[in-house]
Amino acid sequence: MGRWRQWLLAILVLLVVSGGAFTAGVAADRGGVIPGATSTEPSQLTDQFSVFWQAWALVNEHFVDRSALDPRNLTYGAIDGMLNALGDTGHTRFLTPQEASIQTSDISGQFEGIGAQLGLKDGYPVIVAPLDGSPAEKAGIRAGDIIVQVDGQSVAGASLDKVVGMVRGPEGTDVKLTVIHAGQGSMTDITIQRAKIEVHPVSWAMVPGTKLADIRINQFAATTNQELAQAIKDSRAAGARGLVVDVRNNPGGLLDQAVSVTSQFLSSGNVLLDQDAKGNRKPVAVQPGGLATDLPMVMLTNLGTASASEIFAGAIQDYHRGQLVGETTFGTGTVLSGYNLSDGSMLLLGTSEWLTPKGRQIWKHGITPDVTVSLAPGAAPVTPDNLKGMTSEQLRSSGDAQLLKAIDLLGAK
Repeated sequence: MGRWRQWLLAILVLLVVSGGAFTAGVAADRGGVIPGATSTEPSQLTDQFSVFWQAWALVNEHFVDRSALDPRNLTYGAIDGMLNALGDTGHTRFLTPQEASIQTSDISGQFEGIGAQLGLKDGYPVIVAPLDGSPAEKAGIRAGDIIVQVDGQSVAGASLDKVVGMVRGPEGTDVKLTVIHAGQGSMTDITIQRAKIEVHPVSWAMVPGTKLADIRINQFAATTNQELAQAIKDSRAAGARGLVVDVRNNPGGLLDQAVSVTSQFLSSGNVLLDQDAKGNRKPVAVQPGGLATDLPMVMLTNLGTASASEIFAGAIQDYHRGQLVGETTFGTGTVLSGYNLSDGSMLLLGTSEWLTPKGRQIWKHGITPDVTVSLAPGAAPVTPDNLKGMTSEQLRSSGDAQLLKAIDLLGAK
């Protein structure tokens, strides 16, 4: 059975797109049925499943709304309930054939939607991160926003896939999200016009008045390491003697890119430990030939730093390669395997977990920075695109306390 490339996730990180979804943490199987599964009831489970069939028979005989007795919907609901009972909320889940089709769409690097990654946190749909320059970011969507309603319809108790389906739509159309910003108690209505979004995973600029380069990595897509390598070369040529590496609002992505990117900054050791369901740990080694192993660095993180970017941050912190500045990361860390079922539906099943090189668990914990710095309400991260048009005085008055702290720490070195 063929396998896709293994992706990291912890949460379902979905670009809210039309015709495709950007996911992390998934290794999907195209073989049609679950390996090792059977289509008959295992003999040792006969007694347990007799209770299920008793309930099925009672529902079909006595439930008052006869129009609701769709065997397919009842079957899907039963599978949903079984997976929810595992307690891996927001990770392990069931996809209908339509949802599976979206899940398995190819990543083109161009998307149509609001440009935000969605996840589940404590059972609520939450914004993991808005993309740089996206309609979501421009409209005021922030990492950590809890989604309460979509177009006036409550999403309480809705699955993440359903919420994504409600938010997704064609270019030029509007969607109204009712959100609660992190740290606030009141609800805010934000109307966003969907658009086509082209993603460039790496950008960089020199920090005005310094010999530091600010390199921003906004996701771990197929070209991230290639673009990072060029950014490192170009920043060196521009006179950079230190790096601010910004992974704020980076929702993650491809495992191989996380390994390659981390290896640009480490000369030896492991990038992560992959732990399976039996507790067996497999180290994933640093790749040789890193281009920035000698440059002083500080990394910026926040609540929107998730999945593959947490692997990167965890390795940098474990090896004391550079200080982490900002806020505790999102806390994702399972690898999902996708298994196709016979009718086109799919199980996404958490089959392994990744740990930092020193064995620290990131799932549900996140990475705590070495220096905790929060942004003031209303302040926004300064990106390399912003820096290109700034003076040093304008940067100092920008309100990006996290970037300013990183600059001060590197200046002290």
